Amino acid sequence: MGVSVKTLQRWDREEILKAHRTPTDRRYYTYDQYLQFKGIQTENDVRDVVIYARVSTRNQKDDLHNQVEFLKQFCNAKGVIVNQCIEEFGSGLNDNRKKWNRLLEEVMENKIKTIVISNKDRFVRFGYDWFESFCEKFNTEIIVVKNETLSPNEELVQDILSILHVFSCRLYGLRKYKKQIREDEEIAKELQNGN
Repeated sequence: MGVSVKTLQRWDREEILKAHRTPTDRRYYTYDQYLQFKGIQTENDVRDVVIYARVSTRNQKDDLHNQVEFLKQFCNAKGVIVNQCIEEFGSGLNDNRKKWNRLLEEVMENKIKTIVISNKDRFVRFGYDWFESFCEKFNTEIIVVKNETLSPNEELVQDILSILHVFSCRLYGLRKYKKQIREDEEIAKELQNGN
């Protein structure tokens, strides 16, 4: 909280932030107390159920629509009321996805109860288990609707294919820049002169 022990003791005496006590009479605070003090919603407050759907490019707009409809049908069948539906275009490897980052901020603010996704890789391409554990620390559950159980070998093959896909896309992107470099006379001259 960024305050000294003496300030916490004074706040306890003045009942600004009342501390709990251990059997040995030491002060302690719960995470909910911290959230309430900071003005962040707590577990007792109403928290949102969010559908998160993502595709890599705008060319996959139909896939995105199908993903959203599938997740809405799943939630309706389970009797789950959805508060937000987040649709995003961007690579699962990109950690600068605006809507995804905003969703994680809301998780940290304890505003999200459940995130519903179609596949783990729709949320994040690598490190899903870490993000799932991260969300659990803020009492947010991630529901994977099409949870494919893969053997360790199949999972490794999927990871290798994802890595190959990423690097092939980057290689393709480099070709585009090489063409631009050849067309730009100044850059071409600098490359020839070794500058």
